[in-house]
Amino acid sequence: MEKKTFSDWQQLAVQLKIEGRAFIDGTYRDAASGRRFDCVSPIDGKVLAAIADCGEADVDAAVAAARRAFDAQVWAGLNPRKRKAILLRWAALMREHLDELSLLETLDAGKPIGDTTTVDVPGAAYCVEWFAEAIDKTGGEVVPADHHLVGLVTREPIGVVAAVVPWNFPILMASWKFGPALAAGNSVVLKPSEKSPLTAIRVAQLAHEAGIPAGVFNVVPGGGEPGKLLALHRDVDCIAFTGSANVGKLIMQYAGQSNLKRVWLELGGKSPNIVMPDCPDLDRAANAAASAIFYNMGEMCTAGSRLLVHRDIKDAFLERLVAAAHAYTPGHPLDPHTSMGAIVDQTQLDRVLGYIESGRSEAKLLLGGARVNAIDGGFYVEPTIFDAGDGSARIAREEIFGPVLSVITFDSVDEAVSIANASEYGLAAAVWTANLTTAHDVARRLRAGTVWVNCYDEGGDMNFPFGGYKQSGNGRDKSLHALEKYTELKSTLVRLR
Repeated sequence: MEKKTFSDWQQLAVQLKIEGRAFIDGTYRDAASGRRFDCVSPIDGKVLAAIADCGEADVDAAVAAARRAFDAQVWAGLNPRKRKAILLRWAALMREHLDELSLLETLDAGKPIGDTTTVDVPGAAYCVEWFAEAIDKTGGEVVPADHHLVGLVTREPIGVVAAVVPWNFPILMASWKFGPALAAGNSVVLKPSEKSPLTAIRVAQLAHEAGIPAGVFNVVPGGGEPGKLLALHRDVDCIAFTGSANVGKLIMQYAGQSNLKRVWLELGGKSPNIVMPDCPDLDRAANAAASAIFYNMGEMCTAGSRLLVHRDIKDAFLERLVAAAHAYTPGHPLDPHTSMGAIVDQTQLDRVLGYIESGRSEAKLLLGGARVNAIDGGFYVEPTIFDAGDGSARIAREEIFGPVLSVITFDSVDEAVSIANASEYGLAAAVWTANLTTAHDVARRLRAGTVWVNCYDEGGDMNFPFGGYKQSGNGRDKSLHALEKYTELKSTLVRLR
């Protein structure tokens, strides 16, 4: 298939029809209150569509539909092979609508079209396929017991699952929740971020077309209210959230105030990327370090925002790093050659620029540091690198969620590990070394859910669980372990005589 040009994508954007209503019980509907909010594209600041601003009545309706569907066993009661077939059809429809979904994602979140067409949308479809294929291949246990007993350990769907997802990878992060939750037989109420709700709204219709019964998959867009309401709702059995640590703490409190629903949190990160003096390839490490912070405009919870470099190689490494950063020039997200798109909205732009201003007073600016007008009215920041010395600066401690890198100097392995672990977060980390012993030792000592050695952000296959230590959250997305989050474990003992 011939690749589309910048002009092709612009033309498709003009022709695109955008749905902004909630999807509840198998149909699109306006918010009960009639409220709407504007969905603004970070590309140029223009309004894309009016989106249903859901409130209590809409959340109640979605949860009630999900509960009815679950209790009626229209989905949970299906033979696993039938659920598998339907989910595979849904994934196939996502692939068939690749251009449409990718365009929605790019216009909505400012992500480069080259990424949404190759990573975000295909990754979401693959996630659904992966969990669909797992459904009829996972079983329970027969437990050793007294001779007069048969002991069984089985997993059952937990019931109604609420998924509250972020704006940086809208469809991909959503699929990491609804993929395993639906595969396990649950009903789902999805609350997308108000900053990027469009793909969630669209894939709901594709789910219905694929054969997922009414009420099993619902989408309630809106501001912060639907998320809070779902966390407090007494008929929601489980809530899975990806976002900031502060909101994650609130969701856990709301669950405690209501029905003690299961709470699974994937929160922030301030991931250390450690380059030892025996790094086997400085050029490759520098390119990876640039990608680790500038890919997706730095709007990644796993972003390698703390670059720890040994003093002996610092100057040589920084020279390579600055050169590698020049490959990330903000451009029009609909241009297939663009490597760096727009910051998601004005609020996040102001946050990033605020941190950069703070960094100017506490660290040495090596590159960038300014807003650029890649497209008039849009929200763009150039790649920014600070020499943050010992890492005590605010920009080196707090999650920025933008293309801002703090370089920290260290003199020994122990010091590097100490600096790396001196964070409230523990989502990801990396170490670059030619010494196998050092690699294993440092990886073992780093308090992070994922550790890369001589690479960064590789191995994104669904087989690897994803999640963090400390205030980066609990539980794991991806892999068979994700199914555990959305099931209850049951012991059954049968007396034979």
